[in-house]
Amino acid sequence: MARQIYSEEHDIFRQSFIKFLDKEVVPYLDAWEEEQEVPRSAWKKMGEQGYLCPWLEEKYGGSGAGFEYSVIITEEMSRVRANGFSASLHSDIVAPYIHHYGTEAQKEKWLPGCASGDIILAVAMTEPGAGSDLQAIRTRAVRDGDDYILNGQKTFITNGYCCDLVIAAVKTDPEAKPAHKGISLIAVEAGTPGFVKGKRLHKMGLHIQDTAELFFEDCRVPATNLLGQEGQGFAYLMDQLQQERLIVVCRAQAAAEEMLRITLEYVKQREAFGQPIGRFQHNAFKLAEMATEVQLGRTFFDDLVADHIAGQDIVTKVSMAKWWIGEMANRVAYHCVQLHGGYGFMDEYAISKWARDIRAATLYAGTTEIMKYVIARRLGL
Repeated sequence: MARQIYSEEHDIFRQSFIKFLDKEVVPYLDAWEEEQEVPRSAWKKMGEQGYLCPWLEEKYGGSGAGFEYSVIITEEMSRVRANGFSASLHSDIVAPYIHHYGTEAQKEKWLPGCASGDIILAVAMTEPGAGSDLQAIRTRAVRDGDDYILNGQKTFITNGYCCDLVIAAVKTDPEAKPAHKGISLIAVEAGTPGFVKGKRLHKMGLHIQDTAELFFEDCRVPATNLLGQEGQGFAYLMDQLQQERLIVVCRAQAAAEEMLRITLEYVKQREAFGQPIGRFQHNAFKLAEMATEVQLGRTFFDDLVADHIAGQDIVTKVSMAKWWIGEMANRVAYHCVQLHGGYGFMDEYAISKWARDIRAATLYAGTTEIMKYVIARRLGL
């Protein structure tokens, strides 16, 4: 039996947010793709309307809303192919680190700006030689009096170029055994001497998404910028990965639904040999298969959201969803491009852009292979 997640109030919020996207985001997506950047004015408008960190308490500038509202925002941004506008990463992946592990002084200093759009967030885990294996990071943070001195390099950092504050995973004790016990999280503010933002990285898709390399060169940061306790950074990262992966699943599921929708419209209008191409049995069966997989994904995803809101451990199931729905969305993209024929290869048709954007769903926040490894370990293998 399907579990009820949304109320009439949620539906009203969704319609309001759709209108906001139609006015403030959709008309500018092509320009943002050309510039490979979302302007700060767009972040500010999101903040002014309460669409950034809606779950934050009112004293920090939020609305105290439930996670359902974050899901609605993420879904609808995906439907209009605005995943590169990384508001969900900012709101639902990075801000929770400050909220869960920060001191009251840190929360008061940074969270109101996160909600208003004045502070754009990033999290820096991946390094040139350390991706899925976070224990292998080499960025160092050495305590020096009342400061930490950071040295190292991060790569593939979403919001890296535009961020005002980055949560960096660093080694504070490189000799710790096991290695993950030596990892800590330190917040670094833009403009800090020694914190250097590299060039924007050019990617296959998600062109409006700001992705950059970050460098720390004798970067001196106040010790008060440590999030939580020294040596607990890896545990904090693992605790928050459940929601991070759920957000990625949300994007992929909404993308699959939208790709199927626009392709169904196309095959009903495009004709060949005297009939709409959707009437040919091969095409009709392919669409029936995709519709089935998309519906399975929706049922699985809604169930995960309900479990997450209820505070249940969904690590195993969200890892299953991350790989299966991510791969499913990529299968849908492939077949939808094929059904569009030559037009599917043209950027004037949305499916072309969808196909390149969705490829990342099986890579970031843990590759398909890492998800299967996590599942296997949870199965006792």
